[in-house]
Amino acid sequence: MIRFETSLGTITVELDPESAPITCENFLRYVDASHFDGTIFHRVIPGFMIQGGGFDADLEQKDTGPPIRNEAANGLRNRRGALAMARTSDLHSATAQFFINLVDNAFLDHRPGNFGYAVFGRVSDGMEVVDAIAGVATGRQRGHDDVPLEPVIVHSARRCAAS
Repeated sequence: MIRFETSLGTITVELDPESAPITCENFLRYVDASHFDGTIFHRVIPGFMIQGGGFDADLEQKDTGPPIRNEAANGLRNRRGALAMARTSDLHSATAQFFINLVDNAFLDHRPGNFGYAVFGRVSDGMEVVDAIAGVATGRQRGHDDVPLEPVIVHSARRCAAS
């Protein structure tokens, strides 16, 4: 379990290392290195998802480790509350950025003709905080669309015991 303390409240996520071992190990390396501390949810699209893990409050991109293999074929689905890895058009380009699905996004799932986005966990507590983040005003900033006008900051992301 990972507890994200954000400027809008606490979100707890449960990882699924059995289904996505590479992705979970990668994510935990970033958590243990305090990489997410001081990052923001930099992309917020109501009715779709909220994305974070890559930028600080000045929209400066953080350094990351090498990209990982995409585990989207693991059978997990991009449903409401699912935690998934963001990537570029390169299938195996995920590093630290992640997103939380606000709705069921089946079009992001692995299937013939669409490799998809790797789900590796789910929100176990704090979905109301995720929804609050989804409700913030957004705009274009420093070349990025859908950026909250007031930063939604991740103060910390830490491992925690299951409750």
